[in-house]
Amino acid sequence: MEKKKKKKFRVLDAILATVCITLVAESVAPTAAIGNSQYFWWIFLIIAFCLPYGLITAELGSSFPSEGGMYDWVKQAFGKKWATRVAWNYWINFPLWISSLAVAVTDVVAGIFEIELSLFWLIALQLLYTVIVSVLGCFRIGENKWIVNIGTFFKVLFMVGLGVLGIYVYIKTGQSANPIESVADLLPSLDLAGLSFISVIIFNFLGFEVVATYTDDMENPKKEIPKALIIGGALMALFYILPATGINIAMPITQAESAGITDSFMILLTNLGVNPDLVRGIVIIVGLMFIYTMVANIVSWSFGVNSVAKYSADDKGFPAIFSKTNKDGVPYMASIINGVVAAIVCLIGIILGVVSEEASNLFWTFFSFSLVTLLISYIPLFPAFLKLRKTDKRERAYKVPGGKVMLRIMTFVPLVLLILGVIFTLFIDFTYESLVANAPLIIGVVVSFIIEEILVYRMSKKNA
Repeated sequence: MEKKKKKKFRVLDAILATVCITLVAESVAPTAAIGNSQYFWWIFLIIAFCLPYGLITAELGSSFPSEGGMYDWVKQAFGKKWATRVAWNYWINFPLWISSLAVAVTDVVAGIFEIELSLFWLIALQLLYTVIVSVLGCFRIGENKWIVNIGTFFKVLFMVGLGVLGIYVYIKTGQSANPIESVADLLPSLDLAGLSFISVIIFNFLGFEVVATYTDDMENPKKEIPKALIIGGALMALFYILPATGINIAMPITQAESAGITDSFMILLTNLGVNPDLVRGIVIIVGLMFIYTMVANIVSWSFGVNSVAKYSADDKGFPAIFSKTNKDGVPYMASIINGVVAAIVCLIGIILGVVSEEASNLFWTFFSFSLVTLLISYIPLFPAFLKLRKTDKRERAYKVPGGKVMLRIMTFVPLVLLILGVIFTLFIDFTYESLVANAPLIIGVVVSFIIEEILVYRMSKKNA
């Protein structure tokens, strides 16, 4: 009877969670900053990365159901050392992501209400955000599914709305800030700066494996996980392309990354001649929904990330404190630690911003390091799939189709793209000026690697 009560996560909830996890509203603006060549990259990376990644995750998630997710899959394939490396890179980006969203919350509040926040309110709002998401991370996804579902609805509403509005404005006025005048405008630049966009698009796809950590909250995970990932992934791609199109119609790509969704609504509605007071009201509503989705994003990711940290702590990779769970089996201490680290980063960012504008930019460079570590954490996933297909002959509820050659292509193409994404993010070009500008990011990755190997060494000694 108790078990039946625990099963609260249906396939529709899983689809909505997949969309909420992978659909990160704040990354739409950087995607739009790619310009018209984004359509090429979306089509190419949907085929070359998203499709094999989704299918591989569906097989692993349904055949090896575990709240440890990617950690357990890599552990079964390559052992605890590689699993610890995955856990470190997967975890370290998360509190940094929380801190960046806390900063984004204050930016949105200041923008939609057209005010300049004092130092007190900057600190108060950012700390409030970290506290809220940390507390919500102490509950199972089945208890918080309403937050995720509402967040997904809001995302779809304003992101699809922005895309449709942008297309309507273009049809009505014939004007676009980034017109497509020839096929050449749709082709990507193949220099290092152009190829650096690979990591931006790939980042938008990541998160399918988090759904696999919801297995204990599902009635039939072997059937529900593949369905949720495939349907959710297709919807996610559509929901990214639409708003990015709306932003590209609204403003030049040079402004897209720093402005984004709320400013695009304001520009497009103004171009249609909508009453300024109504425009302001719509922008405020969109901004508040945007803020809500930034809470839902963290809630949907939290259990998956914290479970990976817990599993590593159980294997003596992470400190033992990450193993602590509450009566519902939720690794609540991991969530609290996320909040503490995020709050510290927020405070450091605010202090640096007060001291120097250049120092403030260093904080954002440090956040870019979290993107790199996230990409690195996925690298062992693909060879782990191939290894488990060879060594573990258990029956698969869902099996990636294809023979040996096709499986190798579906494994190594995404693997190479991940590696290239990391390289192109670290090294936009190899000029002296670029290397100096990216030095904090490169140093951060080196320091992260050192900490990672220390954890691996400690784990090896404890398990000896």
